[in-house]
Amino acid sequence: MSAIADSETLFAELRTPFDDADALLEADRCLECGGLDAPAPCAAACPAGVDVPRFVAQIAAGDPEAAAGTILAENLLGGTCARVCPVEVLCQGACILTHERRPPIEIGALQRYATDRAFERATVTRTAEPPNGRRVAVIGAGPAGLVCAGELAARGYAVTVYDERAEIGGLVRYAIAPYRQSREPLPRERELFEQLGVEFRLGEPIATHEALAALEAEADAIFLGIGMGADLALDLPGQELPGVWESLPFIEALKTGEAPAVGSRVVVIGGGNTAVDVAREAVRLGADVVALLYRRTEEEMPAYPHEVAEARAEGVRVVRLTAPVRFLGDEALTGVECVAMRLGARDASGRRRPEPIAGSEHVVAADTAVVAVGQRPRHGLLSLIEGLDLDDGRLVVDPQSGRTGNPKYFAAGDAVSGGSTVIAAVRGAKLAARGIDAWLEATR
Repeated sequence: MSAIADSETLFAELRTPFDDADALLEADRCLECGGLDAPAPCAAACPAGVDVPRFVAQIAAGDPEAAAGTILAENLLGGTCARVCPVEVLCQGACILTHERRPPIEIGALQRYATDRAFERATVTRTAEPPNGRRVAVIGAGPAGLVCAGELAARGYAVTVYDERAEIGGLVRYAIAPYRQSREPLPRERELFEQLGVEFRLGEPIATHEALAALEAEADAIFLGIGMGADLALDLPGQELPGVWESLPFIEALKTGEAPAVGSRVVVIGGGNTAVDVAREAVRLGADVVALLYRRTEEEMPAYPHEVAEARAEGVRVVRLTAPVRFLGDEALTGVECVAMRLGARDASGRRRPEPIAGSEHVVAADTAVVAVGQRPRHGLLSLIEGLDLDDGRLVVDPQSGRTGNPKYFAAGDAVSGGSTVIAAVRGAKLAARGIDAWLEATR
C-alpha cells in the first residue's frame, strides 16, 4: 500500500471528536463532585490545574465558549492537550464514576469540543495586563516555551520566542504521531499567544556565543524550553542501511507529508510510548506484520499499558525479552538479527537487568526497522551558558520556580525532565513563569 493511497488512514484521528449532541449527553453524566474543601479527583489529577467540573458543567449548560475560557485560564495549550494528554491515567483515570463501575467522563474529548468550538467561533481570549516594561526571551517554541511565554505576556511582559524551526509546537508538531495530532490546533493557538503580545522569531536558532550574548543584553530573564535532542543510537552494525530509521525523523516524515514506503514487514525497537506510536503508524502505513521488540518483559515497558493494549488490538506483535544485535542486508534492510534475553539482577533503576542468552541468535525479517529507545540531551546551547547544573544531561532547576544555577535563566519541559508528557511541560512552564515574575519583581 502506497503512502499516498494510505494518507487518509495515516492522518485519521484516533478518536472521533464530539458533536454538539454527544458533548451535551456526555457532560450531563458528570456528578460535579468536589468542593472548596476537597477538589474533585479529576481536577486534582490535572497537572495544569484546570477546573474540570466547572468546564464540564458549562458544556452541559450549552456554553462551550465559557468552558474554553475556564480551560485556557489554566492551560493555554488546552486544545493541544485535549488531543495528546494521557487522560486515561490522569483526569479521566481519576473519575469517581469508575468506583461505581461506570465509564469515566470523557474529559479529553469534552475539552477538545470546548476549545474547538471557541476557536471556530473566534471567541478565544485571555486578558493581558498592561505592559510592565520588562523583557523576557524564550528559547524554544515547544509546549514549555509557548506556555511560559503566554503566561508572562498575560502578566504584562514583552516576550519574544526564538526557535530554529519554521513552525511552533516542538515535539507536538514534529514528533507526536499524526493519529493523535497532525497540525491543528497549533496555528489557532499561535494566534492566541500573539493576541497576548508574544512575538515569534521562527527559523532563528540561538546557537552561538554572539547570539546568546545579544539575547542576554536585551532580556531581563531567559527561559529555556529547548526540549531533548536527537534519538539515542544503538550503534549496531548495518544501521546505515536504507530502511533503518530513527524514530524522530520517521515521525517527522509522516507529519510533513513525506511518509516512507515501509514495505510489508516492520520492526520497531523500544518499549516506550514513542515506540508504540511508531508501531501503530506502521500499521496505518499498510505493513502486514509489525513487531515491537523490547528487551525486558511487557510488564516493565515504560509505555502506558492501555496504549500497548490498543496497539496489540490493531495488530502489533509485542515481542518481549528480545534485543537486536545487527541489521542485515546488502543494498537495503532485509532483517534484524536478534538475541533472546533473560532478566538478571536489578540495576540502578530498580529493574532487573536484561542479559543475552548465549546461542539464542535468530533473525526477524524486516523491510523497515525503526529505533525508538529515547533521546539525547541537548548539550550545544547549554555548553554556552555559565552556571548551569546538569544531572545526566538534564538541567537542574528549583522545582517550585524553574530557576537554574544561573540566576538569569529558568527552564522547564523535557530539558529538565529528560522526556515526559506535554501536560507535565505545561505545569513546569507555569511554575517557571511565576518564578520569573517573582524574581523580576524582587529585583525591580
